[in-house]
Amino acid sequence: MIKKLNKNADRVVRHARVRKKVFGTSVKPRLCVYRSTNYIYAQVIDDINGTTLAASSSLALRAELTGKSKTEAAKLVGQDVASKALKLGLSEVVFDRGGYIYTGRVAALADGAREAGLKF
Repeated sequence: MIKKLNKNADRVVRHARVRKKVFGTSVKPRLCVYRSTNYIYAQVIDDINGTTLAASSSLALRAELTGKSKTEAAKLVGQDVASKALKLGLSEVVFDRGGYIYTGRVAALADGAREAGLKF
């Protein structure tokens, strides 16, 4: 009998391991990434108060992203969430890759956020 691999269950375990160490405060919040098959989502979260300070996604920016690849879309999402965070006076964040490997769309989102002015 062949068992189908559940990659998302493995990712959830990795994410729990990362979340033991990564914690966002109101001064230095957490930039959290979620990657689905079609879209990518990013949130700036204050874990002490349990609030989302800024958020962006390729789903929300769908009109602006027509004709772009998923990696290019991820970079624009990173720039968008960074500009929203900078408007709130947040220049430094802690990056939470969500258990995903730091490559491809996750790295593109991080690069876009750095280019827009976030430090992590």
